[in-house]
Amino acid sequence: MKFGIKPATALAAATATLLALSACSGSPSGTATGSSTSAAASGDGIVVYNAQHENLTGAWVDAFTKETGIKVTLRNGDDLEMSNQLSEEGKNSPADVFLTENSPAMVRIASAGLLAPVDQTTLAQVPAQYRPSTGDWTGIAARSTVLAYNKGKLTADQLPKSLMDLADPVWKGRIGASTGGADFQAIVSAMLALKGEDATQKWLEAAKNNFKSYKDDTPVLAAVNAGEVDAGVLYHYYSFVDQAQTGENSKNVDLHYFKNQDPGAFVSVSGGAVLASSKKQDQAQQFLKFITGKAGQQVLQTGDSFEYTVGSDVPANSKLVPLKDLQAPSVDPAKLNSEKVTELMTKVGFL
Repeated sequence: MKFGIKPATALAAATATLLALSACSGSPSGTATGSSTSAAASGDGIVVYNAQHENLTGAWVDAFTKETGIKVTLRNGDDLEMSNQLSEEGKNSPADVFLTENSPAMVRIASAGLLAPVDQTTLAQVPAQYRPSTGDWTGIAARSTVLAYNKGKLTADQLPKSLMDLADPVWKGRIGASTGGADFQAIVSAMLALKGEDATQKWLEAAKNNFKSYKDDTPVLAAVNAGEVDAGVLYHYYSFVDQAQTGENSKNVDLHYFKNQDPGAFVSVSGGAVLASSKKQDQAQQFLKFITGKAGQQVLQTGDSFEYTVGSDVPANSKLVPLKDLQAPSVDPAKLNSEKVTELMTKVGFL
């Protein structure tokens, strides 16, 4: 999800998508930014299909071009738009690099055989738990699942021990989530990997009755803050970004970290990959190496996206709970089953 850029308009298409990732969307609606559009048209530099936060990727591009002299053109959209575009273009895509917010969009493109193996030197910069076992893409950033709760409506001893506990009828009408969004569906993908199909379907059936659905995670946070719901399932950085700005949507909110390898402690990996069809393999691999390297991860560390660093031993922003303290479950990003999640969510009426 982007902040202050554009609403998640693709969410309405989720009813016909594959983990909100498989509908055909035509040309991406995002704008082309970066060094220049003409640079890409003339064959100078590389083209990055970007579904990450635009301010973060823009900062990466500026630093990379300053260091290497290689120009970069960004084509911005969300996970759905960019993965759809790549699927449609196939081996004729002008893209050299693909960046995502969540893993499932990248898994989809990898499964289509559209990615080149990532250079070993780049993979070595990212710990194994933050990249897929396949080696055809790598983690570039991460975000933690949390339960944002209204401090005036819930006390610490009233908080659920597990994300799975939110299936209890006691939570009916009290929990918010962007159930049609890629973030929530990535969390469900982790639940499926950890708990299996039967448990996940039962949880979804109960959550369908208990949850209030919102179009984006920012309205979820605002609803929790206003006391419209007691709590909401989302990623950690929404609160941190709001606090760094006005705090108007988070002043009454605190974050609950489930920990204990719970599905609610899932850490979602944002992906970076080089397209197999790219005619500029060396430059594209350089870009991926840069953003996972020390300089690139320091851009993330000191920026305003408040996502977690994952590469080159660069610590996260000091305001964040350290990754090592989250006690996240072990989930291979390459094995998140987006098709099954879409099937289950459609079956229970979420999509």
